[in-house]
Amino acid sequence: MNSLHERLVTQLGNDAVLVEGLRSSDIPLILVPREQFFEAARTMNYQEARLVAEWASDETRLGSGYGIYACYSKGLEFLLVKCEIPADDATFPTITRKYVAAYRFERQMHSLMGVTPIGSPDLRPWIKFEDWPVDAWPLRKTFDPRTRMPRVPGDYRWIRAQGEGVYEIPVGPVHAGIIEPGHFRFQAMGEAILNLEERLGYVHKGIEKRFESLSWEDGARLAGMVSGDTTVAHSSCYCQAVESMAECTPPERALWLRAIMLERERIANHLGDIGAICNDVAFAFLFFQCTTLKEQFVQTNYRFYNHRFMMDRIVPGGVTVDLFDEGIDYMLRELDTFSKKFEQLVHIYDNNPSLEDRVRDTGILSMEKAKDLGMVGIVARASGLDLDIRLQRPFSPYDIIIPRVSVQQAGDVNARVWVRIDEIRESIRLLRELLFNLPSGDIHTCFVPPEPQASGLAFVEGWRGELVYWVQAGIDGEVNRCMVRDPSSINWLGLEQSIHGDIVPDFPVCNKSFNQSYSGNDV
Repeated sequence: MNSLHERLVTQLGNDAVLVEGLRSSDIPLILVPREQFFEAARTMNYQEARLVAEWASDETRLGSGYGIYACYSKGLEFLLVKCEIPADDATFPTITRKYVAAYRFERQMHSLMGVTPIGSPDLRPWIKFEDWPVDAWPLRKTFDPRTRMPRVPGDYRWIRAQGEGVYEIPVGPVHAGIIEPGHFRFQAMGEAILNLEERLGYVHKGIEKRFESLSWEDGARLAGMVSGDTTVAHSSCYCQAVESMAECTPPERALWLRAIMLERERIANHLGDIGAICNDVAFAFLFFQCTTLKEQFVQTNYRFYNHRFMMDRIVPGGVTVDLFDEGIDYMLRELDTFSKKFEQLVHIYDNNPSLEDRVRDTGILSMEKAKDLGMVGIVARASGLDLDIRLQRPFSPYDIIIPRVSVQQAGDVNARVWVRIDEIRESIRLLRELLFNLPSGDIHTCFVPPEPQASGLAFVEGWRGELVYWVQAGIDGEVNRCMVRDPSSINWLGLEQSIHGDIVPDFPVCNKSFNQSYSGNDV
């Protein structure tokens, strides 16, 4: 019994029941009465546990109503708390008073599953748009995804700021570049930003619903399309969840090959972000250099994986592409050349006063705010939080080749750049060790679908941060529910809170330093 489980049992007594079904090792699944769901959150908050995710599942076909789940974490320990609510009274107590991160989780649960968090301060639609019928709940089993929904009149209630000299600036949802759509609405006085509110959901594709109509194997392909720049991490996380359900252990070589792809994905995206941040403050030279270096890197991916982003290479039971001596030797030589060029670019970045003037003390997210909001990944580490799921829940080979985590304290744009710089350096070190010590053996094992009503929970540190997948099998062993929690689902909240007091022209570079995924949020 881990300490979180022990504390919950101490607080709730017989109301905290350990139940079976979750196949992820060492993570207890605790069933509590509906009226104790908030008390469980209060207990976890008192223990300084982090809210990892909150979601709902339609379990009517399993002979129940709706399941409300909350995953908590403290250090190396994780705990999954569940309450069951009847289909004819789909309400549960909100936990937003203890966890700010629950604010958008519960809006999404209300929008897509039709469960109502009693006491929530805000039930405006999230991902679901206001011109959808109010009784359309896409994640319920009674919803037919083939049905074209009628459009109804709707109005989104934006937060308003009033006062002499205060005005609004709407930005988006369509932007000048090729980025995904998202609407940002600022209240400002002069050039100073008073408030920012985001409106996302424009790239909602019904991904979580689509999982329910796919086989377990085809689900890995869909997971890789949740957010295309994070295809390796998403497909890895999905596969780990499904493999834990099916008690399937991929060959060791396959796990190491997954790690190689993860670190290559991390390097390419961090490099692109550093260049884009420089471009947003008109330092185009570093943008072009970083883009060129990234292009060379992803061309190597295409050469040995037949895909620039390594899509569809990770499947339940292992991987589909091996790496032979030619590829290993080529990648090791590439890392030597890459490292030298990259360090030259870092020197240029670090010795340019005009660039430093734009990125230092811009977009500050304090450690206190980052912790309260539940930030993960780059954003958390740039604000002083030592969080990396590769250390908290290491899987092979990260339990042998242990990553060194870069933590900055300033919480500004510059800190987020330096976290990326340090993580590129660390990924280079990890890749060298992975390539030098790659074990021999098979790259795939036979995958047998999981048993009915089993569930699995998995975590992967993608380049943006921690990904979470929870997958549940139905009564006949089919996919009943697949919950996707991209790091952007949490970190978009941090962007809103990081620009208070900044000037309007600083928003693009601040936004780019977060670089959250619209698609990863709009599942």
